[in-house]
Amino acid sequence: MFASLTTSSLSRRSLLGAAGIGLGAAVLAGCGGPSVAGPAASGSPSTNPAGPDFTGVTPAKSITFWSNHPGSSEAVTQEIIAAFTAKEGIEVKLVTAGSNYEEVATKFQAAQAGGQLPDIVVFSDVWWFRYFLADSIIPLGNALKAAEVDTADYRPGLFSDYQYAGAQWAVPWARSTPLFYYNKDHWKAAGLEDRAPKTWAEFNDWAPKIKQANPSIAHVYEHPALADYAGWTLQNILWGYGSGWSKQNSFDITCDDEKAVAALTYVKDSVYANGWAGVASKSGTDDLAAGAISATLGSTGSLVGMQKATAGKFSLGVGFLPGGPVSTSPVCPTGGAGVGIPKNISKENQLAAAKFIGFLTNPANTVKFAGATGYMPVRTSADTSSLLAANPLAGEAIKQLDVTRPQDYARAFLPGADQEMAKSIASILTQDADVKATMTTLRGVLEKIYTSQVKGKI
Repeated sequence: MFASLTTSSLSRRSLLGAAGIGLGAAVLAGCGGPSVAGPAASGSPSTNPAGPDFTGVTPAKSITFWSNHPGSSEAVTQEIIAAFTAKEGIEVKLVTAGSNYEEVATKFQAAQAGGQLPDIVVFSDVWWFRYFLADSIIPLGNALKAAEVDTADYRPGLFSDYQYAGAQWAVPWARSTPLFYYNKDHWKAAGLEDRAPKTWAEFNDWAPKIKQANPSIAHVYEHPALADYAGWTLQNILWGYGSGWSKQNSFDITCDDEKAVAALTYVKDSVYANGWAGVASKSGTDDLAAGAISATLGSTGSLVGMQKATAGKFSLGVGFLPGGPVSTSPVCPTGGAGVGIPKNISKENQLAAAKFIGFLTNPANTVKFAGATGYMPVRTSADTSSLLAANPLAGEAIKQLDVTRPQDYARAFLPGADQEMAKSIASILTQDADVKATMTTLRGVLEKIYTSQVKGKI
């Protein structure tokens, strides 16, 4: 094992900071991209953990919100904005800052060097830590207090995802887990129970039956598009085999240990030796909706869109992620996005942004947003009865939230690691590369990222 990683590994409690910060489901889905390099990247920012003082500050009357509209959420977000403006008299301009989290992050980083900053920015949970290191966002404690936001009502496991050094750096918004999506009609034709497989070994047994009963499909299962999902969803299989990209709650890289190699050999065999799986070029859920495959993994944020796309074609099923030979639970990571506030804008704009964040994620609006997208309600007091009555499948995502596990540090906190994981898995699944050799190379890359960009800054 890489010695400096072993000796300097941090516990999750020490990484999340001072006493009083909860330990919930951790850092999530997003892309690689710009590094943390920047004016403040030579060390952790020195700041008041509660953030700026808003005594005597009057909120601005107009603010800007940068988003990539996760889960096709632009329309519902505009509805929430209109209601906020009617209530508070504060206008919010919703700007499409990119088509995904990486593009938003790139635009936000570029704006630090010159240009117009947003007042609220969306970022996946693999991005907030980089923004903290770059000293480009504010701690939200005082801002949320001044905006009279009830922070105790957020789901603890989601709210604590954004805590470090005794401070709160973002608020959960479009939060998700991966789900197992499947074609119930294909299952029925194969004589299978109407449920997701409990383990990947069970699915390996089911796959030939599904293929035989549905000969027109291209594949029984499709691994999600690697560039977007490899680092995220494959944690499920790695955890099920008793390993991970890194040791739990540690920067010790384990992607090439015996159990990880066994897990990824199973994945490779699903494509080559056993031949029941393929790899999505763009979207596994789109291919499932088109009837080309029988199952895939996808974000809960895709749920409503999938239901619309499959209506009248086939009956859609969803379930928990399958377990492995070592662990059957918890083997599911959470994912999605939060919202935060830039540092280098006026206090008036920061306060207005905090007021909007509180409104955007209040109990009623988090249910409204969940109903329109498939993302999970982020408030404990949210009344989900109407949501579940209208869409019972949404209940699977909410129930799975109780059996999630913090993401691996290697994916969550190492800048660009997600892209490196995707490239490595692509070579295994599309070029038949050797699993052990590829993962050993990846381990070296991840260790180098840690020592050059993270170690000494936390």
